[in-house]
Amino acid sequence: MPSPTQVAALLKAQQIRHVRLYDADRGMLVALANTGISVSVSVPNNELLAVGQSNATAANWVASNVVAHIPATNITSIAVGSEILTTLPNAAPVLISALKFIHSALVASNLDNQIKVSTPHSSAIILDSFPPSQAFFNRSWNPILVPMLKFLQSTGSYLMLNVYPYYDYVQSNGVIPLDYALFRPLAPNKEAVDANTLLHYTNVFDAVVDAARFAMAYLNFTNIPVIVTESGWPSKGDTSEPDATMDNANTYNSNLIRHVLNNTGTPKYPGVSVSTYIYELYNEDTRAGSVSEKNWGLFDENGVPIYTLHLSGSGVVLANDTTNQTYCVAKDGADSKMLQAALDWACGPGKVDCSPLLQGQPCYDPDTVQAHATYAFDTYYHQMGVGPGTCYFNGVAAVTTTDPSHETCIFPGSKNGTFVNGTSLAHSNVTAASGSTRHFYVTVTGPLIIGSLLWSSIFL
Repeated sequence: MPSPTQVAALLKAQQIRHVRLYDADRGMLVALANTGISVSVSVPNNELLAVGQSNATAANWVASNVVAHIPATNITSIAVGSEILTTLPNAAPVLISALKFIHSALVASNLDNQIKVSTPHSSAIILDSFPPSQAFFNRSWNPILVPMLKFLQSTGSYLMLNVYPYYDYVQSNGVIPLDYALFRPLAPNKEAVDANTLLHYTNVFDAVVDAARFAMAYLNFTNIPVIVTESGWPSKGDTSEPDATMDNANTYNSNLIRHVLNNTGTPKYPGVSVSTYIYELYNEDTRAGSVSEKNWGLFDENGVPIYTLHLSGSGVVLANDTTNQTYCVAKDGADSKMLQAALDWACGPGKVDCSPLLQGQPCYDPDTVQAHATYAFDTYYHQMGVGPGTCYFNGVAAVTTTDPSHETCIFPGSKNGTFVNGTSLAHSNVTAASGSTRHFYVTVTGPLIIGSLLWSSIFL
């Protein structure tokens, strides 16, 4: 994996202004010094018991991993553990003391106003998350959650929540529509309505965030902000993971970023942007588990983008587009009637100039519905600025990096180079995160952030 210096160089090149580390690796903190990047560090799960059982151990942890790097490295928050209640329940009894001990050490160093302390939770701690107004936390965790929320409230901190619409969608067995998970536009009659509040939900992300807010309100905590510490979508999967694709990853992350940067907020709190970490900066080819587990990254180990985030609505692009030119093609084996219907739409309401497909014109051959649909799909895709969701066509189209041009039939992406050329998420804060060996999360906040970096050998 890249060295800390190389990681810092990538963050700076991408104008990533916030980064979350999954531990407090000294080499990474030194590399981030004097960059202006805001850094969130973490107490790893394998250190939580020691920190939570000893005030002195917590003080030493803060001295070594925070105070020693301030002010050159701009540390702004500490995440104490990760998803403790659901992944390491035996450590739950010391979670509150760990939070308090870490905070006390910051107070002693006069850093408590600059650095917030919290702990990330899986959204699985929320039961019956829809409708959001009826959501509540797993009551068995109330002896931990209530004092934790009191701590967050008294210190002006925030609830850290991991939100994964991909898993919500996959585990719903068809109940959650893919479009609803991907932030794609929905017809009004397809929106999910909370019958108690009459609020309309157009995506899973907002519903889960509001569910957490209602669950806190159920425990009489109404003024604690929510920060999403992990979210994203895998770009590749095995045969049992058909929706882990580059197009879906691009669509989800691009729409999420736009959703946050536009200060859309949620139905419960419109206009209140939810700062969010996107999982993750790098792919992890040696990570255990399914294919999708290895493919959440925005970049490979050489800093080459896995796919390009096309933010045509924001006028910005993450990474250099020339490294990953994309095209929209008809899927192999797609139903011919669905292809024909999509072709007819593209050449009609989609306003694609399909004259090159006429007999005697450059793209007439091969005279098949798949070949003609590919030309029409790709033309539409580039007319729409390769925007997220513009290569869908009811599921019969897919994004590829292989140029489908042939002989005299030159496709728009090849001929025009229509991508916006950019190297950053401009005017936004980007934070990166990492997991089992070194993986990064990307965080979106208003302005945008790209997420965290874990340097421990085991992802807990």
